[in-house]
Amino acid sequence: SSIFHFVLVAEMSKRRVLCLFDVDGTLTEPMKEISPEMKQRLETLRTQIYTGMVGGSNLVKQKVQLGDNVVDQFDYTFPENGLLAFKNGKEFHRMEFKTFLSEEQIKNLVNFILRYIADLDIPIKRGTFIEFRTGMLNVSPIGRNCSYDERVEFNKYDQEHKVREKMVQALKAEFSDLNLCFAIGGMISMDIFPLGWDKTYCLKHVAEEAFEEIHFFGDKTFPVRYLVQATTFILTLT
Repeated sequence: SSIFHFVLVAEMSKRRVLCLFDVDGTLTEPMKEISPEMKQRLETLRTQIYTGMVGGSNLVKQKVQLGDNVVDQFDYTFPENGLLAFKNGKEFHRMEFKTFLSEEQIKNLVNFILRYIADLDIPIKRGTFIEFRTGMLNVSPIGRNCSYDERVEFNKYDQEHKVREKMVQALKAEFSDLNLCFAIGGMISMDIFPLGWDKTYCLKHVAEEAFEEIHFFGDKTFPVRYLVQATTFILTLT
């Protein structure tokens, strides 16, 4: 059909370059909705190169921030660092945290976290201290139910008192045998996931796509070297 021909020509005219975007602090302000201007820029960019979204939050939260049609806004959509993966709006991969650890191990981890947070003396606490996601546990000492202003204040307090940093050290010491990564992220929380399940995880989904370049844009980044189809790409990944 003519529509299919148009799409095919558009795809052929794109450069073999993939740009991956984080959500909070990049496409949106933390926990805020995407602006119409940013949406328009992404639409324009997608006509020239391939685009993707990779974030730590689950798909439900990403729909709130980026829109219900988030999986159709990008060529690749990677909620939870790509443990859930979409290409052109179609799901093609799913990996779950609960298949990596036993229920006994998960229970011990959750119990330790709740006891640790209960003993924390910080200015305020709200609710939802642990969020069980598809591919990770998200842990917040203040609780994810805090307001935006409370989020900002906790972040300032944390920078001075190292609340999350000290908690990560305690978790690493207690669960050193589980091959888990404890990563501080955003303003109020940390993610707990198996080693290798960070944002580099999504790159395995595009390893055979023969991209000439892959770029990542995020608010907290560090250099990463990743081998994809015999070509080394220098990326900056959160």
